[in-house]
Amino acid sequence: MDQALALLVPGAALAGALIAGLGCRRLPEAAVAAAAIAAVAVACAASLALAWRYLPAGAPFTVQLYDWGPPGLGLRMGFLVDSLSVVMLAVVTLVSLLVHVYSLGYMRGDPGFRRFFAYLALFTLAMLLLVLADNFLLLFLGWEGVGLVSYLLIGFWYTRDSAQAASLKAFLLNRVGDFGFLLGMAALLAGAGSLEYAAVFARAEALAAVPSPFAGVDLLTLACLLLFLGAMGKSAQAPLHAWLPDSMEGPTPISAMIHAATMVTAGIFMVARLSPLYEHSPTALGAVLMVGAATAFFAALLGLAATDIKRVLAYSTLSQLGYMVAALGASAYAAGIFHLYTHAFFKALLFLAAGSVILALHHEQDLRRMGGLARRLPWTAATFAVGALALAGAPGFAGFFSKETIIEALGHSQLAAAPAAQALLLAGVAVTALYMLRLWRLAFAGAPRGDAAAAAREPGWTVRGPLLALAALTLAAPLAAEPFLAAGLLGDALTVAPGRDPLAAVAAGWDGLGGAVLHGLATPAFAVLAGTLALWLLCGRRLLGFFDGPSAAMRALRLQYGFDALYERYAPAAARAVGGLCARAGERRLIDGGMVAGAAAAARRSAAALRALHTGLLNHAALAMMLGLVLALGWLLLRD
Repeated sequence: MDQALALLVPGAALAGALIAGLGCRRLPEAAVAAAAIAAVAVACAASLALAWRYLPAGAPFTVQLYDWGPPGLGLRMGFLVDSLSVVMLAVVTLVSLLVHVYSLGYMRGDPGFRRFFAYLALFTLAMLLLVLADNFLLLFLGWEGVGLVSYLLIGFWYTRDSAQAASLKAFLLNRVGDFGFLLGMAALLAGAGSLEYAAVFARAEALAAVPSPFAGVDLLTLACLLLFLGAMGKSAQAPLHAWLPDSMEGPTPISAMIHAATMVTAGIFMVARLSPLYEHSPTALGAVLMVGAATAFFAALLGLAATDIKRVLAYSTLSQLGYMVAALGASAYAAGIFHLYTHAFFKALLFLAAGSVILALHHEQDLRRMGGLARRLPWTAATFAVGALALAGAPGFAGFFSKETIIEALGHSQLAAAPAAQALLLAGVAVTALYMLRLWRLAFAGAPRGDAAAAAREPGWTVRGPLLALAALTLAAPLAAEPFLAAGLLGDALTVAPGRDPLAAVAAGWDGLGGAVLHGLATPAFAVLAGTLALWLLCGRRLLGFFDGPSAAMRALRLQYGFDALYERYAPAAARAVGGLCARAGERRLIDGGMVAGAAAAARRSAAALRALHTGLLNHAALAMMLGLVLALGWLLLRD
């Protein structure tokens, strides 16, 4: 039964993608949307049924599909079902289903309505394959699948130059990370002789003793760092983060999918899945920790200066992903996945609520032209407030438990960089609260600052229904805190080296949800949050003026620290230089020295041989024809 459910999850998504994709030009809009929604609904029901049957104490199992590759490679394509994949399946399919339903109202009347649902179903399928993979090859196929479909969806409105540029930017930056991912896979294949998780994990300790081509770095550390480069691209960690804010060029439902349940969570999932490898490389863990902590703080600062409502939320995603990555680097894998779980619901809620605002304002996204929307859009404002409180880490809300746990876990980490990383995450708590207070003030409080804001009306129930469902899931998410963090829900899927688990000390302070809340109120993170709120109450107007002012600091934030200018100015020149060097070398050695010269020499030799056979005399030609005929007849007679 469990194996059938595991096959049904991607099978239903595949059926929906095929029906929607192949019929998007022939079927009516309603039929395409219904096929995609029904398929994801079946996948969601199967995922929840699998979670119900499997959690909390099911035994991991695999579903073998077929053998792939040469016999010596030992690669069997199959699905791995354990607590980590089951939780991810439930999150991905549930958020995807609500986004599909929401898209009915948001995309109504768009010329690309059918195409949108075909892409959306394919997006879900690619993420499910990535989550279920029991080997690196299938993981990579799903990895590239979400990358391809995100390119198509970010550039969905391809008649806009900005959408084309954003999709190309996402594609190219992710190729940088994926190149590292491929090299990491190659290193593991060379060292372990297999791409199956079980075989590679079994040789992790031995790989840590194998030297790499780089002095002082063992083969396992090199592979882990290269694989993490892939995660930096997919999960938008600095310096490969610049594509994520520009992904706002796609329709808002896609923003919710990318930021909450698919693209950016792929890197987090991958590092957690490969915890048996990372636990043998403290060097790789330290790099993961500091990249995550730096991204969490410096990306949060960008939200203070943004004026586009979706970009503020995009910068918040960058920051929250940094929290997850920092947790993984500190070996607090369960805390990182729990934050992924809570973030999926409240970030999908925030983006879809922002989409409701954009619809009501006739696709206006500038916060400076909003205001007073709490009275005009009460349902949207109420659900947005739930998501904002969860994101800021207000006590009792989902983000409170997951972020507090990560910050406290860093205090128990044995890595030398942990204190600095913890300080950055604590500072990120204050900045997160500030930019969410600023967003609420500009969008929902005060008086309308434009005709569209003054005339805004609440969208229909196809939009409101998913908002209410996500708000309920956000409010219920803390119920999963104790199973995740104290009861070891993910224990069978995650590996932590003995004596290095920082969550063991954190879980000792848990005594149900009430005890966790009381415990959290005595932490430095809560003190920072309370101090930020007090600062806002005392001088909120001055802070708003500073954030929207012309200071050098704000100009630097609006320019995203110059990363875009750096990539636009130097990346093409570097690519042209490398390409020119390769082209010149290839032209000299391969084309001039190989293909052209070799073809010319072969032509000369063949011409000389043929010249000897052709004398130009008719009697010689007739003799050759007769000899050929005799030889052909003789061969036929001998064959019979």
